Amino acid sequence: MRRDVERLRELDYRIDATRGPDGGYRLGAGTHLPPLMIDDEQAIAIALSLGAAGALGAGIADAAERALAIITRTMPDHLARRIETLTAASSVPGHPQQTAANPAVLLRIGEAIQKSEELRFDYASVVNPDTEPGPPSRTEPHHLILSNGHWYVIGYSTTRDDWRIYRADRIFPRSHNGKHFTPRSVPGGDPAAYLSARFRGSTGPDSWPHWGDAILGIPAAEAVPYVRDGTVEGLSLDTCRVRMGSWSWNSLAVKLALFDATISQVNPPELASAFAELAQRFSATAP
Repeated sequence: MRRDVERLRELDYRIDATRGPDGGYRLGAGTHLPPLMIDDEQAIAIALSLGAAGALGAGIADAAERALAIITRTMPDHLARRIETLTAASSVPGHPQQTAANPAVLLRIGEAIQKSEELRFDYASVVNPDTEPGPPSRTEPHHLILSNGHWYVIGYSTTRDDWRIYRADRIFPRSHNGKHFTPRSVPGGDPAAYLSARFRGSTGPDSWPHWGDAILGIPAAEAVPYVRDGTVEGLSLDTCRVRMGSWSWNSLAVKLALFDATISQVNPPELASAFAELAQRFSATAP
């Protein structure tokens, strides 16, 4: 065993030894990464994860690409060729207008969440990011969530006495954090559901605030691929009832109008009124 331990130490593994009846050897953390012993499946998993790192919005795409190149060079030829094929086939395209969050800022936010420290930061304006920021925001950060290529901070604003959501790429932390706080439970208990509900325009559960239905003059099979979280009920070979949700009655009317079909029996009355309002607005643009 001593020979095996010395061999591991020669490979730069740190092995801690303790004496006595309860003593023994333990693998410890060294000053740098030792050689990694991974099998083919683990290597493929790492390569695929690094190839998709650009979609994380964390500003680590270049570092992930360099790491993937280093790992690939150390692999046997057959495995390197296989991973090259997989990463090329599974690469995630970036969004041209997507702004990646600063990795240092993400780490700073994560540390503040872990330590339950109030986060003090300047926040760039959505309308005009180049404007002079106002007084620094003070927020109790509770969760850091990735959604659609952007990182969001869910925090409790003590100045507003309410929960708030911030884009991490618009956060510019001050040099020092604020006071410690007692963690709270996000409304509903599920941070991801809370974020999704706010994206839908709902102040309550993770659901659209407005729901309605109408009969469309198309087969149910043609409507199903585009309804997503709604429902489709086939009424005949050429008609179906579609139920959908949206953040406003007007936006729901527009979503139903996107189907190239006749629309009838609209419910509820608020949705029918939205169709009438949009009809007047659209007719005013006619020559």
